[in-house]
Amino acid sequence: MQTKTLTLTIIFAVLTIVLNPEISKIQFPAPYAPFLIYQIWEIPIVAALLLLNLKSAVAIAGLNAIVLFALFQGASPLGPFYNLIAILSMLIGIYLAHILFSKRLQKDDKSSAWKYSAALAAAYTGFGIAFRTLVMSAFNYLTLQLPPPVGYALPQQAVVSYYVPASGIFNATLALYTIPLGYFIAVVIKRNLRHANMV
Repeated sequence: MQTKTLTLTIIFAVLTIVLNPEISKIQFPAPYAPFLIYQIWEIPIVAALLLLNLKSAVAIAGLNAIVLFALFQGASPLGPFYNLIAILSMLIGIYLAHILFSKRLQKDDKSSAWKYSAALAAAYTGFGIAFRTLVMSAFNYLTLQLPPPVGYALPQQAVVSYYVPASGIFNATLALYTIPLGYFIAVVIKRNLRHANMV
């Protein structure tokens, strides 16, 4: 791992930890499901993926899960594990979008650079939302019916009629702001450091 990549990975990891709600106090309960918390700690993880590589982003997400186990488990003791699955599924969606679209979209000249950037950001966001929402909806359907500590022993009807749709909306809307902001941060850093992987 290059020194610059390692340094940026450490910076993004520290930023992710500092943005944890227990430290930053930046959190907002979803009005439709107060047990789901909107937060901003995932933004540096997305920026790390786009600026550095998948390995760095996964390492930061794993470290974040460990910190969450210690500081901010949420409504479930396994909440950090669920969050890790959500983040990894979103990262895989973004990475797949990069593989599929980065070479197909042309960045011919400076006048079309903004179109290229907007198209990539839209592809990353769309794939990230889709993967995160689908994976977490299936995961929540399977686990919420199980007894604690894995789930909440909820009846299937409640899971299907409320919890899966609510978590789907939550995961989609969280990714809807996390990915574009992470992309924007990666682009800004790339312009200033001339260091980038996916942007």
